[in-house]
Amino acid sequence: MTSIDLNCDLGEGCGSDAELMRYISSANVACGFHAGNETTMQRTVELALEHGVAIGAHPGYADRENFGRKQMNLAPAELRQLIFDQLDALKRVCDSAGAKIRHVKPHGALYNQAARDRELASAVVEAVAEWDRDLIFYGLSGSEMITAAEKVELRTASEVFADRTYRSDGSLTARTESNALITETETSATQVLDMIRYCRVRSTDGIMVPIKCETICLHGDGDHAVEFADLIREQLVGNRITIAAPARIHA
Repeated sequence: MTSIDLNCDLGEGCGSDAELMRYISSANVACGFHAGNETTMQRTVELALEHGVAIGAHPGYADRENFGRKQMNLAPAELRQLIFDQLDALKRVCDSAGAKIRHVKPHGALYNQAARDRELASAVVEAVAEWDRDLIFYGLSGSEMITAAEKVELRTASEVFADRTYRSDGSLTARTESNALITETETSATQVLDMIRYCRVRSTDGIMVPIKCETICLHGDGDHAVEFADLIREQLVGNRITIAAPARIHA
C-alpha cells in the first residue's frame, strides 16, 4: 500500500487550523516572523498533539507586512540567525507542551529563492543541520534545497503542491501570475493522484514534468483549503493510499 504525507502551513492566523488538522499528517507551524506569535504557536502545537499530527517549523523572512512573500537578500550569518531564532521559538513552545519538532519547511520567498539558488539553499540547510541534524527537511521536489540537504545528509521529503500550478522547469508558477493557484477542488484532487501514481505533474504549458512525491502541501491560507483537504483525503483513502508523516532517522 502506498503511503504519502499530507502537510499544511498553519498558525498563520487564517482561522481554519482546527478544521484542517483533522485531515493532515504534518503541520508546518509559523514561528512568529512572517506570521503568528507565541499564542498561535501554542494553539497549533496543542491541536497537532490532539490529532496526532507531526509538528514542523515553518521559518520565513521577518516581513509580516508582505506575509514573508517578498524576496530578500540576507548575509549568511543573518540567515543562520533568522532560522535559529524561529526554531528556538517553536522549540520553547514544544518543550512546554511535551512535543517535539520533527521537520523544517521554509516559507514563502525564502522557500522559492532557496529552491533555485544553490548558495542560499546550502546556507538554509546548513543552518538546519547545525541546529538539529535529525530534523527532516521539506523542500520542493527536484530543487536546489533537496540537493543541498542530501549533501549534508539531512533526511529529506520531496514536496509537491495540491493547490499550485507548475512551470515546465518544475518550479511553481509565480503568485503574480493569474494561473498560479488551483481553485477547483476536483482539479486539485486529480493533480494529487497523478503526482502520486505517475510521479509527474502537468505544467501550465501542457508538458508532463517528472517529480518525486513524498509530501503534499496544502496552503492553510487558501480560500478553499478545507474543501481541498476533505476531498484529497477522501480520494487518497479511497485509493488505498495511507496518509502518514515521514519517519525520522532517529525517533
